Amino acid sequence: MIDFTKSSIVILIARFIAGASGCAFLVHSPIYISEVAEESIRGTLASAPMVCYCLGALMSYLIGWFFTYRYIIWINIAFCILYMGLMLTVRESPISLLRQKKEEEARLAIAYYRSASVSSKLVLDEFSRLKQQVTPAVELRAVRTSLKEVEAEKEKLNSEIDETESQEKMSSLKMLFTSPSSRRGFLVVGVFLTLQVMMGMVAVQVYAKEIFKQAAPGLSSHLCSVMFALVLLAGSSMSALFTDKFGRKILLISSAVLVGLCLIGLGVLLHTSIAPPWVSAVLILCYCFAFMFGAGSIPYVLLAECFIPEVQSIASMMLLEWVWLLNFVVIGIFPFMVKFFGIHGTFYAFSCFAIADTIVGLFILPETKGLTNEQIQETFLRGRKK
Repeated sequence: MIDFTKSSIVILIARFIAGASGCAFLVHSPIYISEVAEESIRGTLASAPMVCYCLGALMSYLIGWFFTYRYIIWINIAFCILYMGLMLTVRESPISLLRQKKEEEARLAIAYYRSASVSSKLVLDEFSRLKQQVTPAVELRAVRTSLKEVEAEKEKLNSEIDETESQEKMSSLKMLFTSPSSRRGFLVVGVFLTLQVMMGMVAVQVYAKEIFKQAAPGLSSHLCSVMFALVLLAGSSMSALFTDKFGRKILLISSAVLVGLCLIGLGVLLHTSIAPPWVSAVLILCYCFAFMFGAGSIPYVLLAECFIPEVQSIASMMLLEWVWLLNFVVIGIFPFMVKFFGIHGTFYAFSCFAIADTIVGLFILPETKGLTNEQIQETFLRGRKK
């Protein structure tokens, strides 16, 4: 559409369609990952969309550097065709198949993803666990079991059956806000996604050329943009490698501390000009690496693992819509912030959110490394009781 028209309206419509498609990927990828990943590699797989996003940004900068507008469109079309072809090779998740009452296909999917025989104990045990997990009452049972003795559970069997029947009729949205652990998980993930956006990375990415022109006027803006994307890719890749090794909490907190220091340093350098321009450019790249190492990637890992299957879809959709709204706001106000506060003042403002991310991470972020979905729900409920 964009290639064959000069109408701004048609271009906006085409951009809207492309944006809807991109948002669908961001919504469904954490859901899919949460449904197929083993606990031991869930963090790495949940970080993969951010790695792919950074790889796409790098390719976009390179294509924009060497090709004209029309060629860029057709190159992107080729990527879309490749994406659709690869999607045809993806198998449905076991949980989705169980929701459709396709138990035999679900067992086959588990065997495929675990590289095991359909009749193996590994597959049969996971099939049994997933079958319980898709029952709407499973979260109530798991939480209740962790808080009461087994004997009390048996004595209240009849009342629990009634709760199960009413829970089955409950909508996903209602379950999200009536379930204590899901509600707390929604709050925790929402806070970290908000702070992530407010650290200003999306604005830095959109205005990369302009920022580098001010920070390092002697360097090629195209070269700086490519270096910027390379650093983002390196940071997100390191996060994917270390998330399941060191845990989510330590990566997020250490990343937020480094981001805050980089932003404050940038503000000082740009305000006082006490160092050569290339130092500011290096600090921007350090900021990008530190951000993607934890503060920018861990919230999406949490998004993929902190919700039960019944609310995962609605929670992901609502939180990502909120993220895109905040992105729009930050990109929109960034030029005005630079105009009224200067680029140094803008970086000071972003550093405040990095400091807030550090403090909040210390006190409300639970460590979810290696935990099953049921254990994560119990962790959130215990945090609520403290």
